[in-house]
Amino acid sequence: MGQLTGKVALVTGGSRGIGAAIARELAGAGADVAITYATAKDHAQSVVEAIEAAGGRALAVQAEATDADALRAVVEGTVSALSRIDILVNNAGIAVYGPLEEVTLEEVDRTLAIHARASFLLAQAAVRHMTEGGRIINIGSSLAERVPYPGWTLYAMSKSALIGLTKGLARDLGPLGITANLVHPGSTDTDMNPAAAPEADEERRYTALNRYCAPADIAATVLHLAGPTGRNITGAAITVDAGTTA
Repeated sequence: MGQLTGKVALVTGGSRGIGAAIARELAGAGADVAITYATAKDHAQSVVEAIEAAGGRALAVQAEATDADALRAVVEGTVSALSRIDILVNNAGIAVYGPLEEVTLEEVDRTLAIHARASFLLAQAAVRHMTEGGRIINIGSSLAERVPYPGWTLYAMSKSALIGLTKGLARDLGPLGITANLVHPGSTDTDMNPAAAPEADEERRYTALNRYCAPADIAATVLHLAGPTGRNITGAAITVDAGTTA
């Protein structure tokens, strides 16, 4: 019996990278897992198949994170298919960067919609089904706390919004026995930011440990918050960034 046996988790953006690692970690601890994906259907199916091959239950649902109705439908679909929802991990994200003067209004609106608006709407929908012991875990970024290089103003602003969301949720949901926390990854080896890329050496230079994180590092922290050992942690921001913000 795993520490999450009998629990159901919804992980947005769970087809690749950090989201896929979180989905597999939670499933390995016994949870049934639903994941969302925007376009990477094959990757999402691979995550589902890996969880099922290990004896777990999983499903993948296509959903555009800017579509409010689709987000609410994902929550209702998870409850319909898996009977409940105990853990929500708001992980879906995009990385828009570049010179400040070149950022478009469309990029501003889309980034804020995916990182902040979607996380709020999903939490709002999910808590209607959660009972005492429920968990909401938002995935932010170390750039919300320190921006060591130019070009990331929009991204940092959008991830900073999750700090207020998390603290507000912690106060709103504390009386119900539901926790809300935030995990800030630093440079993490994913398709979006591979550790083998030529520019990765510059990012390593800003870390205290001179290395990238692995998606499994982030997933392990999420599991800690989602499990029994996280029961008295709420409203917190935990940074997993190899010391970038040290």
